[in-house]
Amino acid sequence: MTKPVLTTEFPGLKLAARGKVRDIYDLGEALLIVTTDRISAFDVIMNEGIPNKGYVLTQISAFWFRQMEGIIKNHIISTEVADFPKECQPYADVLAGRSMLVKKASPLAAECIVRGYISGSGWKDYQQTGKICGIELPAGLKESDRLPQPIFTPSTKAELGTHDENISFEEMAKLCGQEISEKVREVTLAIYEKARDIADQKGIIIADTKFEYGIYQGELIIIDECMTPDSSRFWPKDSYQPGGPQPSFDKQFLRDYLETLDWNKTAPAPPLPADIVQKTAEKYMEALVRLTGKGI
Repeated sequence: MTKPVLTTEFPGLKLAARGKVRDIYDLGEALLIVTTDRISAFDVIMNEGIPNKGYVLTQISAFWFRQMEGIIKNHIISTEVADFPKECQPYADVLAGRSMLVKKASPLAAECIVRGYISGSGWKDYQQTGKICGIELPAGLKESDRLPQPIFTPSTKAELGTHDENISFEEMAKLCGQEISEKVREVTLAIYEKARDIADQKGIIIADTKFEYGIYQGELIIIDECMTPDSSRFWPKDSYQPGGPQPSFDKQFLRDYLETLDWNKTAPAPPLPADIVQKTAEKYMEALVRLTGKGI
C-alpha cells in the first residue's frame, strides 16, 4: 500500500484550517481543499491514516457533484491541478487526485442529514422514543429497515473534538432562517432520492448521508464533500438483511472494531492494527470502483 498522507505542509500557501480530514488553504478568491488520508471515529482522529482515502473521497465527491448539477450548483472550480494557481504547482504530486479548487462560500450553521434507513443514532433514538429527531415513525421497525420515505434530520456543527447534536427542523430554521431551511430540506431530499437510485443500480444502498451547504454570491450551493464513505452509510445491496447492523463500505467497519476495545472514545486514539487499516482501505476503494467504475 502507498504511504498515507497524514498532513500537508505547503510553504507559500496560507493554511486557513485543518479539519478532521481536510486541510484548507486560502488562495484569495478561492479555497484549496486537500483531502488527507486521516480518519476519525467518534470525533477522534486516529493516529494511522488509511492509504488512498483522500483520493477516494475526492473522486467520489466529484462524481456526485456532477450528477447533482441539475438539482443544485456546487462549489467546485476545478479538480485538475493543472488549472490551479501557479503557487500550487510545486505541490502537484501531493495534490493530484485528492484536491479541489473551490468557491469561497459562507457555510450554513447546520449540517443536513437525510435518512432513508434506520441505523446509528437514528435507531437508538427510535428505540427510546418511537421517533427520529422528533419525527414520528411507524411502530415495529427493525434496525436497518428502509423507512416509508426519507426523512430530513439536521444537526449542529460541532467544533473539532466535540460531537454534533441532532436538532429539529424548527431549531434549524431559527439558526439559518425559515426560507433557506425549507429550500435546503427540499434539495437534500431530491439529491438523496436521485443518488439512492443511481447507487442501487451499482449494488450499493445509501442508508443515510450528510451534506453541507453555503451561500455564494447570494445563491445556495452545496459545499464540502458529497456522499462519500465518510459522510454516508454505504451497504452492499446483495447482503442486505434488516434486523441488525449491516456490513458496509464506509468507516462503520472501523467503528465496529473500536467498539470491541476498552476505549472511552476520547483522545488519545488507540493504535490500529495493520489489518484493520488495510481492510478499511479496501472498503473505501471498493466503494469508489462500484460507483464510478474507476480505481486509481
